[in-house]
Amino acid sequence: MRTLVTGGTRGIGAAVALRLATDGHDLVLGYARDDEAAARAAEACRRRGVACTTVRADLMTDAGVDELFAATGDLTGVVNNAGATLHIGPLAETPPDVVRRTVDLNLTSALLVARAAVLAMGRSHGGAGGVLVNISSGAATLGSPGEYVQYAAAKAGVDALTTGLAQEVAREGVRVVGVAPGIIDTTIHADAGEPGRVERVGPLVPLGRAGTPEEVAGAVAWLLSDEASYVTGTTLRVAGGR
Repeated sequence: MRTLVTGGTRGIGAAVALRLATDGHDLVLGYARDDEAAARAAEACRRRGVACTTVRADLMTDAGVDELFAATGDLTGVVNNAGATLHIGPLAETPPDVVRRTVDLNLTSALLVARAAVLAMGRSHGGAGGVLVNISSGAATLGSPGEYVQYAAAKAGVDALTTGLAQEVAREGVRVVGVAPGIIDTTIHADAGEPGRVERVGPLVPLGRAGTPEEVAGAVAWLLSDEASYVTGTTLRVAGGR
């Protein structure tokens, strides 16, 4: 098994990578800029006895997507995880350039990674089949008013991508599935300008707390496994009841 994880060196992506390494996947971890985090994540995976390489690539460019997939070799899985909220606040108070970057990163880049994944794994393109896991968000159905409507809208597009592409490529031997995390305790909140967001929002979840990256990673690992061989075109919610 050889799996690509985009945004695979921090937060949910790093937890997914470590879980997959534990399950025996050789890994390629894509990342945008944090070289130190990439080195730590790769070394942690290698300690599990698997091969792991890192590729620094800007997925908001066509060249970056091409460079990433050119470095992967044969793939049996892709975790389409790279994303960020970038900003927290009402839409009317969000600068237009932030709205555009949010949609480009979370939806346009996800579409282009999904396209490349089909070209890499689809049987009619010379692949052996495989699994594409799109990381969505609970925000896609909640809308996230006052927080990041533009991010929620982009992730709703990712859900549509999962539904439609699964039907399009089923005969290619590619399953397309999604995972929609809720409020998860990672640096995504601090990166968007609110380090204390987990403490503010976590208690509002029915289970009374934020989730962990490892809880999301378990869902991703299951969807990539043979145990989920009859699962496609659906998104699994990992959101504590919201």
